Parts: sequence; structure tokens; C-alpha cells
Amino acid sequence: MNKRLVIKVLGVLMLIEALAMLPSLGIGLIHKDPRDAKAMLYSMLPLIAAGLPMWLLAKPSENNMRAKEGFVIVALAWLQLSLFGALPFVFSGMIPNYIDALFEAVSGFTTTGATVVTDFVNRPHGVMFWRAFTHWIGGMGVLVLTLALLPQMTGRTSHLVRAESPGPSMSKIVPKMGDSAKILYLIYAVLTVIEFIALIIAGMSVYDAAIHALSTAGTGGFSTYGASIGAFNSLAIEIIITVFMVLYGVNFALYYHALIGDWKAITKSEELRWYLGIYLFSVVFITIFISPMYGSVAKGLRYSTFEVASLVSTTGFGLVDFNTWPQAAKALVLILMFLGSCAGSTAGGMKTIRVALLCKIGVREVRRTFQPRKVQVIRFEGKGVEEAQLSQIAVFFFVYLALILLGMLLISLENRFDMQANFSAALTCVSNVGPGFGAIASDFAGYGSFAKIVLSLLMLAGRLEMFPILVLFHPAIWRKG
Repeated sequence: MNKRLVIKVLGVLMLIEALAMLPSLGIGLIHKDPRDAKAMLYSMLPLIAAGLPMWLLAKPSENNMRAKEGFVIVALAWLQLSLFGALPFVFSGMIPNYIDALFEAVSGFTTTGATVVTDFVNRPHGVMFWRAFTHWIGGMGVLVLTLALLPQMTGRTSHLVRAESPGPSMSKIVPKMGDSAKILYLIYAVLTVIEFIALIIAGMSVYDAAIHALSTAGTGGFSTYGASIGAFNSLAIEIIITVFMVLYGVNFALYYHALIGDWKAITKSEELRWYLGIYLFSVVFITIFISPMYGSVAKGLRYSTFEVASLVSTTGFGLVDFNTWPQAAKALVLILMFLGSCAGSTAGGMKTIRVALLCKIGVREVRRTFQPRKVQVIRFEGKGVEEAQLSQIAVFFFVYLALILLGMLLISLENRFDMQANFSAALTCVSNVGPGFGAIASDFAGYGSFAKIVLSLLMLAGRLEMFPILVLFHPAIWRKG
């Protein structure tokens, strides 16, 4: 283990987090709320005090980053981000309890959107902006951001990006990983600005537009209102956010192909077809079942297009309460919480590519019962998929379900809510969706400290796709050599 390299990178990340707090500090000064400015300033000081010496004094003998260092840096970086990112909530008095503040910070960075905030009246503007900005930072990945800013920080960086990026694989869109990171973040930023402008045109204030554009971009779902998007009661705003939630669920590499005019790569994307197919099927299915309760197909379609986009992109914005929907619609909502969007997007969940390949594995096993000797290669995106990758996906699916069930068991020890709420809480945290069923439909404030710590770990495991967090508990990772 190259510990000095780990320390150096973590020091850089602390300085970047302090830098990321500057916009919130500026907003606090503009609104002349002493809670804002002091909270952000007091949060930046320990980050600078600890990060600067770690960056300057840690001198690794080599910058070659192996898989071991990559996974450890990613796991520790996200823990570190959350631990310090919780400080503005505490210092401002917005969330006085540190465990609650930590839950909020983890939910922000992992783009889950689950919250312990129950009262949105008279909240400090700068801290609320920081709350949404954590979504934007975590959406594309803080290590990807670091590579975009400091591409020569370390030697080999593929392990770093692979450990953090959502999906079974992270391919470079250009030869250098640092250049790929810059392109991805540029696309990410441009889409965010376009949505921000569109929301202002639709009638949002500049502040609300910024908050909701950041939350949509990171597919997180934090809002400035308890009623979420339903508070605006605007069809134009709903359409804009729906479109962008769907867009942020698409693999960002496809946007690069669009920019260079490679439309063939987009039209041949099998994952994109699966993703859009799941979305359209779910919209039609839910519209059929909820239209009678809203009195018209138009309203049913309005609510289903928004809520399905929110669920399949794992954004978690709310327009109506899906807990009141018929059982068939609620069952599909539960399934959508599992699925998620495309690999290489800012969304959570299982990812469409894994779901598609699991379906193909199931079909192949059925065929093997009556064609046992026939060699059947599973193909995706026009290429044969290696058996090793299929095995990894099967293992991921098992670990995914195991964590949900284990999480449900652990938070049930508090004996606060029923099994439906506890299962949906574990599921929505691992999938980084946000809202759940029953008692946690709007917030997670009712859980105790133990459950919030468990759920925070589930959110981190889900955002980092299990293994970077799990490897921290393996003794071999800390051995020399």
C-alpha cells in the first residue's frame, strides 16, 4: 500500500472541498445571514488546516496507482467528503445533531436525496445551496472532478476512475483519462447551465433555478420546498425537469459522440434502447392505473411521466405522492427503484446494462435446458460479452440484494417502523433514489442514530457500487506489497 500517495490525494480532495464551499459562502454574504457565512467559513478552516499539510508534506516515492490504492482512495475520499461536508449543517444550526447532519451530507454527495429536514421555512440560503451543490459534486464524481482539475496529480488513474464511476465499466472517450474527465465535466456543466436558464424562463427565481438545476444534474432531488416540484404547480417547470432527468440518466459518452457527429454510436446503443423502452413502458403502464384516481388521462400522463423519470433516473423529485397509487402502480415503482439508468450517467440503481445482461443470462439458461451442448454467446452492443464479466454482474446482483436485506434487518432493530418502510428505506438508499414507502415517504427524521449510520453506509456502498466500501474491511488491502 502506497500510503503517502493515498494521504497526498486525500489532502488535495480536502482542499477541493474547501474550494467548493466558496459559492455557498458568497451566497451567505449576499443574503447577509450570519448563520450562512460563519457556517461555511468555520467548515472551510479545518479542511484547509488538514488538507494543506497532507498535500505538501506527503511525498510518495512513486506516483504509480495500483488497483489497491485506487479503491482505498475512492472509499476514504467519499467518507472524508461526507464527514466534513456535514459541518455547515451543524454550524448553521440547520441540523444541530451531527449524525443527522452526516446523513444529510452522505445523501447529498451520493445523490440519494433522502433527507432528515422536515421544516423548509427560513432556512439559510448558503447552506441550502451547499446542500444542493453536494449533489452536483457527487453526480459525476469528485475523483473525476479532481482529474479534470489536476490531470497530472498521479500516474495511472484508470483504477481511480473505475472505482468511482457508476456502471460495470468506464471507458475513455479520448486516449488520456484526464482529458476524458474534462470533456465529461464540460458536458455536465453545459447541461446544468441550459437547465438553469430554462427554469428561469419557466418562472423560477434565480436561486430556486440554481438549486433545482444542480439537484437534477446530480440526479439527487434536494429541493427548497417540502412539496418538492409540486410546490411550483407549473406544467412548464415539470416538463423541463422531466426532460433533463431523462437526459441525465443517459451515458454521458453518448453526448460526446453526438458532439463529434458520431450518430451511429447513438442509434446502435442497445443500453439506450433498453433505458428508453423501460421508461416508455412504465409511463404507459402507470398512466393506465392512475388516470381514474385523477379523473383524466391527461393528468395521469402528466404525473406518470414526471414520477417515472424521477424514479428511473433515481433523482427522487416529487410531484404527487405515489404512496396513494393503486397497488399495481406501486409495485412497478418498487421495481423502478431497483433498475436505475445507464452506466456512465449520474444516476444510481442497478444500471440498465446489468439488468439487460441479467435478462439475457436468464434466457440463455432456459435455452440450455433443451440445447445443453450448444455454445450460446451473449451479445450486447453488437459484441460478445465475456463470461468473466457476466459472472461479475451476477455477483454484483447478489451483493446488491444482500446489502438491501441486511440493511433492512439492521434498521429493523430500532423497531420504529413497519417492514414496508424499512425495506423501502434500505432499497432507496442502496439504489440512491431518495423517497420510500409509508412512514419515510417524505423524510427519514423518524429513524434513530443507529439506523441513520447504517443507511448512510448503504448510500455510500450504493453510490460506489459496493466494492470500494467493502474492500476497506478486507485485511489484505492494508498489507504491504
